[in-house]
Amino acid sequence: MEQILDIITEKMQAAFEEAGYDRAYGRVTVSNRPDLCEYQCNGALAAAKQYHCAPIKIAQAVVEKLNAEDYSLVEAVNPGFINLKLSGHFLKEYLETMRTAPKFGAAQIGAGKTVVVDYGGANVAKPLHIGHLRPAIIGESLKRLYKYLGYNAIGDVHLGDWGLQMGLIVAELSERQPELPYFDPDFTGEYPKEAPFTVTDLEEIYPTASAKKADPEFSHKAHQATLELQQGRRGYRALWRHIMNVSVADLKKNYDNLDVHFEKWLGESDADPYIPPMVEDMKKRGIAVPSEGAWVIPVAQEGDKKEMPPCILVKSDGSSIYATTDLATLVQRMQDWHPDKVLYVTDKRQNLHFEQVFRAARKAGIVPDTTELEHVGFGTMNGKDGKPFKTRDGGVLRLETLISDMTDFVRAKVVENRIVEPEEVEPTTAKIAMAALKYGDLSNQPTKDYNFDMERFAAFEGNTGPYILYTIVRIKSILSRYGEWENLPIQEPANDYAKDLMLAITKFGPALEGALKTSSPNLICAYVYELAGCVNKFYHETPILKEEDETVKAGHIALIGLAKNILEASIDLLGFHAPEKM
Repeated sequence: MEQILDIITEKMQAAFEEAGYDRAYGRVTVSNRPDLCEYQCNGALAAAKQYHCAPIKIAQAVVEKLNAEDYSLVEAVNPGFINLKLSGHFLKEYLETMRTAPKFGAAQIGAGKTVVVDYGGANVAKPLHIGHLRPAIIGESLKRLYKYLGYNAIGDVHLGDWGLQMGLIVAELSERQPELPYFDPDFTGEYPKEAPFTVTDLEEIYPTASAKKADPEFSHKAHQATLELQQGRRGYRALWRHIMNVSVADLKKNYDNLDVHFEKWLGESDADPYIPPMVEDMKKRGIAVPSEGAWVIPVAQEGDKKEMPPCILVKSDGSSIYATTDLATLVQRMQDWHPDKVLYVTDKRQNLHFEQVFRAARKAGIVPDTTELEHVGFGTMNGKDGKPFKTRDGGVLRLETLISDMTDFVRAKVVENRIVEPEEVEPTTAKIAMAALKYGDLSNQPTKDYNFDMERFAAFEGNTGPYILYTIVRIKSILSRYGEWENLPIQEPANDYAKDLMLAITKFGPALEGALKTSSPNLICAYVYELAGCVNKFYHETPILKEEDETVKAGHIALIGLAKNILEASIDLLGFHAPEKM
């Protein structure tokens, strides 16, 4: 569906052309003086020089060619501005088309295209902590946005499931339970189907093993276990599969609690088979060159303003690093999915790493010029004091604890204010808490650090998730009292508040496209907040259900019904949902 700004720009360009001027001057923008008009065109000012004519005369000539039915205000004002306000008829027709259009007319700009969104970044055998919150919810929101706008969007968690951390766990288990068949090189039978540990055990085993790395004997044992695992030692591979099954099941449970879902649960282990042939190919073609015993890919380019270190492919000891794995993962993704874009959502401190990887991938021909590579680097979530978020004892807060704390805080408010009946407390609390948590994060620009403030995020007033939910629930209540409303047609605005609401609704598609273009879910939050504000102003200033004229009342209902549907579609893109009552 064509966006409203494009429609009126086309009309303005046609008017310029009909008046005898270049249509390129007919570009319309949203007014920077909303007190004067809704849209404006300044093309007459630019055209004056070319046509040696006073801009006001050009503007007046153009205005005469515009269809007055489309505007409640169309005027030329000195020195040559063209001010526009849309007519109620125009808005009615546009919103009626929008109401019945798929996805409310949002342009399917991704039709026929594939995007891979790499987000989450969880490590097996380790619990999710607050550092995993931002990549999970920012990545999930962006993936949902891509899908909504027509892309085949593939979310990949990209697990940390290979390398020394696995060797550490194997080595620690061999000391704790040496009798297990996995450590017997002569064992030829079937290994147990059940893992010899729980996820709780794993969460204790790994930090214990990691703390022993300083011990030369244990460190050697862990490195040897890593090597043998990667070489395919049967018992170690069986043990690794147990670690994966137990850990991934727990990760899925925690991500489900966050309403975050991945299409692919691949990891570093899946990329590992691609590394040897990729490295060998790069050496043969001279893409990788020797440097102090290592192999590197020079990625510095003419015009670089800062020093760009080479991308290390193989270390001097023969081992690979994260860059190697990321390049191999790109090889795999290009072979499997041929994506038009690969998007990485990680800490902004990895900006240099991804710039090196992207340049190396281009240089090696792993990724063609037609495939876009983007890194969305996010800032840090801090405490109310602006310092890194820690537990009371100075440790890293587990993600499930953060969710639990927010849920407890919201539950207390729900119970205290008797928002819902006792049997509805838990499901309502869960939805409000998730809205508070996600909106509180996503309303911030991804690249910026922000302070986590539970009281502010959970407030029912202001720019918060609960405020948005309350607005939706308020509309639901009105619609429920009215009765059947789904097929009511949109009518011309009955007052200025209705018109403001209609204008806000028309911004839905452009808001989504802007968020996609800049990888900024906060722009969706800004749109949702604006729309909710217009709904509430309309509600306070308009007797919706008390309106005596049934036709006018039906128009009110149709309008807020459309607003509700768009608000619900928008918060789904942000990853949360509204309860029935609040």
